[in-house]
Amino acid sequence: MVAVDLDAQRLNLTHLKQPEIHHLVKIQPHGVVLVLDEPDLRILQVSRNASKLLGVKAEDLLGQTLDEILDPYQVDRFRAGLSYNNLELINPTKVWARRNGDDYSVFDAVFHRTADHTLVLELEPAVTQDNIPFLSFYHLAKASIQQLESTASLADFCHIIVRQVRSVTGFERVMLYKFDEDGHGEVVAEDKIKDMESYLGLHYPESDIPSTARKMFLSNWIRVIPDAAAEAVDLYPAVNPATEQPTDLTLSILRSAYPCHLDYLHNMGVGASLTISLMKDNKLWGLIACHHRTPKLVPYELRKACEFLGRVIFAEISTREEEADYSYRAKLAQVQTALIDFMSEADYFVDGLTRHNPNLLDLVDAKGAAICFNGTWTTVGQTPPDEELNFLVQWLNKTVDGEVFATNALPLAYSDAERFKNVASGLLAVPLSKRSYVLWFRPEVIQTVNWGGDPNHAYEVTDEGGEVRLCPRKSFELWKETVRFKSLPWKPVEIKAVLELRKAIVNIILRQAEELALLAQDLERSNAELKKFAYVASHDLQEPLNQVANFVQLLEMRYDERLDEDGKEFIGFAVEGVSLMQTLIDDVLVYSKVDLKGVECELTDLDDPLDQALSNLRGRVAETGAVITHDPMPTIVVDRTQLMQLFQNLMGNAIKFRKPGETPQIHIGVQRREDDWLFSVQDHGIGIDPQFAERIFVIFQRLHTRDEYPGSGMGLAICKKIVECHRGKIWVESALDQGTTFYFTIPVGGRDRNHASGRTTQNYPFGRR
Repeated sequence: MVAVDLDAQRLNLTHLKQPEIHHLVKIQPHGVVLVLDEPDLRILQVSRNASKLLGVKAEDLLGQTLDEILDPYQVDRFRAGLSYNNLELINPTKVWARRNGDDYSVFDAVFHRTADHTLVLELEPAVTQDNIPFLSFYHLAKASIQQLESTASLADFCHIIVRQVRSVTGFERVMLYKFDEDGHGEVVAEDKIKDMESYLGLHYPESDIPSTARKMFLSNWIRVIPDAAAEAVDLYPAVNPATEQPTDLTLSILRSAYPCHLDYLHNMGVGASLTISLMKDNKLWGLIACHHRTPKLVPYELRKACEFLGRVIFAEISTREEEADYSYRAKLAQVQTALIDFMSEADYFVDGLTRHNPNLLDLVDAKGAAICFNGTWTTVGQTPPDEELNFLVQWLNKTVDGEVFATNALPLAYSDAERFKNVASGLLAVPLSKRSYVLWFRPEVIQTVNWGGDPNHAYEVTDEGGEVRLCPRKSFELWKETVRFKSLPWKPVEIKAVLELRKAIVNIILRQAEELALLAQDLERSNAELKKFAYVASHDLQEPLNQVANFVQLLEMRYDERLDEDGKEFIGFAVEGVSLMQTLIDDVLVYSKVDLKGVECELTDLDDPLDQALSNLRGRVAETGAVITHDPMPTIVVDRTQLMQLFQNLMGNAIKFRKPGETPQIHIGVQRREDDWLFSVQDHGIGIDPQFAERIFVIFQRLHTRDEYPGSGMGLAICKKIVECHRGKIWVESALDQGTTFYFTIPVGGRDRNHASGRTTQNYPFGRR
């Protein structure tokens, strides 16, 4: 035997690991298989060991009917049962096979039909002719269940199972395997004789029981190999003459094992095995594996008793697991209900998920959670930094193709996660849209896993005389592995809970969107009415104001010599009041005209609106000697008139709030960024207390009296409205006596929502956070 160079020969390892069961056409020698033609039950194929067990050569049995080798009375019963097409009516049974004259041998007989409807009869020599009485089954199950009912923990429960099975069967070692989500098995309970090595707590790789073998365990609840060293027997002839194909022995209880599996048993020092399937929800939950160092034939009735015991006891396991799940589900349901209530009551659903107790973390017992909505991150607990979260969402967008993504080994799937494995080795993610996600995180939990042999060398490929085959490892000694980059796994009930929460979030978002749409309609109607009112009011007010101004000036010119100082002062107050009211009316008109519908964007060289603003301010510039400089202006898509108004208001503001006795120094900067243009208007004036950084943009809000700095209190409110109508942001950075810099952004491409919604690392004062 030589090791094979896998790369050189490009072997189909998958085929070697997962060979098809129907390719196994040999049987174990302790029984006989007869392939029958219906309805006359004539023998088409028979195993070559027929002469040993039935006393007749295989060649001589071909063409005979069952009546010629079995008791005819029994065969008539078989025909009646087979006519109902329900093999459960005749399975299992004992039959008497005629060996020589009146010499009969007793067999346990089982019929089954293959996928192509071929009838197969399997005969095993009956070890005892006495059936196990029904009451024995009953007492066996009753005694076991009574012990189980008084057992609190699942671990103790499993140990009772293996002890009972070993007591009934007499095997030297009985183990209970449980499979994990990755398909690996763990010995969770063991009962054995003292001088055998213990396998309790050891893990076994998924490749020890390949998927084809697991399918077999799903169809056959019990599998027995009485002698692992016995030589398998062929059927004769090799091909079924009726189908001209080898007979499919997938459902056969006598079917020989894979050579690789027999090698596996040899390497473990096992001479005989019995395996009982434990299934839950039509999936293989685990196995009860019985091992004996020497050949051991288990009577058919006893095997069925073990199968019965396994089903009854495992039903109790399932019940206990479901009870445990139910308690946890109930707890999660309470958290879920609270979160939905919080979201419904909150103006912003994210606040309902993160600002209360319980919150997102409690839904799945996570250490960190993050919500990405409209390009903004909201986090709770321990999470990766926002920049890493952005990259993670980009990866999820390319990876996730469903309503949920769950892994307890994120760094193994997404290598960048190694940087934040301490907080996010486990990830549970649900998308709300292409750009919005809810994420839960669990930290890395370093574990030591005890394997039964090195799982990295669970098998090897060998070449024996030109036949390439898979061979199992030879050592099953303890092999310790330190597992990194993994968190505690997410439970199915937790995944189900987040899916239900996702539905609730989507419903609330839709509801809030509808409410916002209705509100927007109301606002639009109100704005239209206010706009109309402002227009009418301003025109109706302008005329009497002009008349008041004209008559006051006329009064001042005609009676100036007759007025005393008080009269002249009163006239001055009247002129000033009229002027202020006209300014206020003009500002109200400008403010009312700035809206989304009023914006007429076009490709604009910003030198033009900036020059126009400077021209409008030339009187105040000349009066103060202000020095205004600017960077080269770009050509971008904006409303030319509104940008002129924006520049004019910000520069006028800088001139107005200059330091007494100093010449205003103003610089207008511009910088191209990834998604937008960043403008700045910087001065060295009196500055603004940072605590008023938001208040200054509110309409009619003033930080100084009108006597100190005249104005309507609408200039910065107009600036904010102009920027927001262009889908940009505006904010201020300032300190008292340190000067002020106003920043505003204009998205590349104009009012493109996608560009405008992107955030930067700047501290935007008008964000939700």
